[in-house]
Amino acid sequence: MDALIEDFLFHLRHERGQAENTQRTYAAQFKKFVAWAQERGLTDWKQVTTQHLIDFLELERDRKPAANRPGNAKMSSSSVYLRVAALRAFFRFTEQNNFLASNPAANLSLPRRAKRLPKDLTNAEIAQILRPLPTDTPSALCDQAILELAYASGLRLSELKDLRLEQLHLDEGFSTVIGKGNKERVVPIHRLAVEVLRRYIDTARPKLVSAKSPGVVFLTKRGTQFARETLWGRIKRRIRYSGIERNVTPHMLRHSFATHLLENGADLRVIQELLGHSSIATTEVYTHVTSGRLREVHRKFHPRAR
Repeated sequence: MDALIEDFLFHLRHERGQAENTQRTYAAQFKKFVAWAQERGLTDWKQVTTQHLIDFLELERDRKPAANRPGNAKMSSSSVYLRVAALRAFFRFTEQNNFLASNPAANLSLPRRAKRLPKDLTNAEIAQILRPLPTDTPSALCDQAILELAYASGLRLSELKDLRLEQLHLDEGFSTVIGKGNKERVVPIHRLAVEVLRRYIDTARPKLVSAKSPGVVFLTKRGTQFARETLWGRIKRRIRYSGIERNVTPHMLRHSFATHLLENGADLRVIQELLGHSSIATTEVYTHVTSGRLREVHRKFHPRAR
């Protein structure tokens, strides 16, 4: 069973160009399913039926996702959706490549996912976060450059982590970015962010470089590439240090980038291109954010809305 999973993950990596995070997530889902199946005496994918998949998904749905969840909280619809999507993709692959004669996941329906509006930061909060630190150590300048670029260009955490020096074109004010599905896009960088990046690259990065340092833009204190979790932690610590009390995730900088562009009149199609969304439907969530703000302002200031 593990061998066929490896074939599928190889297909995701080299033929579909799926992101590393997607591959890891799918691998974790299949590891759970194989363990569950083997406990029930299933040792071959040919033995797996639709009912087996339903039983597994029902067990997963009713399982508490974490010990710190209150009460009898069940797994979220988004988590169940991910498990169904992984199984459907896997069995579609096995059927298309004649590894299995039939597809037991063909009739599995995807659950509805509740739409959660992205949280963003106010202009004042952004200014507070991007205020330079009094110290100018290499690590501090690195953090400053990461934050400036994240908000200036709306890059994902993985895109920040993997960004290479040759992708930066500071004289021209843009960067090429490799996003999900290995799709390349061009993202502008405004003047203030260019200045911070140039200072980091010219004065701080050389002090972080070691003999084995890769060609990525942002380096740790040891001169290595950031792991996703390490970069997440660095950004979170810097945001806490700025004095912002509410819980701010690194992804909120990307959401703020998109929301602030739309609020200032940017075209939704342009924002789609800048974010690297393959579908305009993904970008349209930001129209709900700004509509909500319009209603809030209307209630607050219209004399008859109180």
